[in-house]
Amino acid sequence: MASALLLCGKQIGGAVGRLLAGEGLAACATQLRHASSHAENTNTFLREALNRLDYPEKLQNLLLTPRREMSVELVVQMDDGQIEVFNAYRVQHNNARGPYKGGLRYHPQVDLDDVRRKTAVMDIPYGGAKGGVTVDPRKLSERELEKMTRKLVVAIKEIIGTYEDIPAPDMNTDAKVMAWFFDEYSKYKGFSPGVVTGKPVYLHGSLGREAATGRGTTFAIRELLKALHMGKLADQKYAIQGFGNVGAWAAQLLWEAGGKVVAVSDVAGAVANEHGLDIGELRRHVAAGQTLSSFPGGGSLAKEDILTFPCDVLIPAAIGGVIGPDMAAKINCKVVVEAANGPTTPEGDVVLRDRGITVLPDIYTNGGGVTVSFFEWVQNLQNFKWEEEDVNRKLDRKMSDAFAALWSVHREMGVPLRTAAFVVALQRVTRAEVHRGFD
Repeated sequence: MASALLLCGKQIGGAVGRLLAGEGLAACATQLRHASSHAENTNTFLREALNRLDYPEKLQNLLLTPRREMSVELVVQMDDGQIEVFNAYRVQHNNARGPYKGGLRYHPQVDLDDVRRKTAVMDIPYGGAKGGVTVDPRKLSERELEKMTRKLVVAIKEIIGTYEDIPAPDMNTDAKVMAWFFDEYSKYKGFSPGVVTGKPVYLHGSLGREAATGRGTTFAIRELLKALHMGKLADQKYAIQGFGNVGAWAAQLLWEAGGKVVAVSDVAGAVANEHGLDIGELRRHVAAGQTLSSFPGGGSLAKEDILTFPCDVLIPAAIGGVIGPDMAAKINCKVVVEAANGPTTPEGDVVLRDRGITVLPDIYTNGGGVTVSFFEWVQNLQNFKWEEEDVNRKLDRKMSDAFAALWSVHREMGVPLRTAAFVVALQRVTRAEVHRGFD
């Protein structure tokens, strides 16, 4: 397992996905317990790209080997007076292009193998990293969670920093956790808002960050549709697996653009309407504590049927590994847009390719989050907050430029978009390594 994680520091803290986004090869880190299999899948895709490049073995090993891995134990006194020990990890993969950057996740199945992957495709000056704590945050009080977070900061404070390694929210961590992190670090190192991103807007966070990954996904779809001559966002029908932050924002923005979101699902169920769901009403329905399947504006759908629901664009925005070869054979769409990390297995990828279904890879599609994290970091360094319109405009440009780069490689080399994305990321990281010197 650990070897799988070391693999790449969220794919080469979500894989080369952030590679595209600029987090660097270190972005090869992972997603929880699909982690070891997800890391193995990422490794398969990565090696497919390496096979297209004439790199010496020494350089390939450099690209695949993390620079540093840290494991620590966090001793926390719980509210009832008992002492609990939590294992925590941080993997730093590659910093040739800039400081390490990657998510911090809290989950009971996090381990060292689960912490390695994503970032150079978006052409952001970061390297990749990933971190996590083995904990079920639902079983901790807010006070216990805060104490554990502050213990983590103390344990890893010497290997993180504004110009060293910049954590960000990931699974089960949010703006509040980032605020605790920033506060505790500043006690030891002085005022340091740039030590983490994803902070609350009122505490040196960035406007536009909440919707960034979903908005970036929408920009990515727009670029792909143009390249494939499929028309505009408004001309398509969309099915979305996952109605959390990414899926809900993507649904909202696609709906606002005139697209028909015909089906959405979450962990509990799904809802569909072949004429299009009213996403504004659906989000209010869910915010009121109601289930998707009880929404009166559509019919109930088994959540497992979301991936085979007829549509033009299928958007997996939940967990990894959901499109294996069997599912890939049943999918009923023209395009798969990977808003989740690692939703398609290598075997599923081959089936989709053989069926002529275009796959827009995660390492590009969900790069909006890390891109706006970069914008937040820049604002912290400048001590100047940008307007939300500026953030969204700059994100649009980054997503457009990144797509142009991978589409160019796709056409020139005759490779799938996923391979093209990894090639772009590898070339950028390699160029930095070679020019900095790695002997």
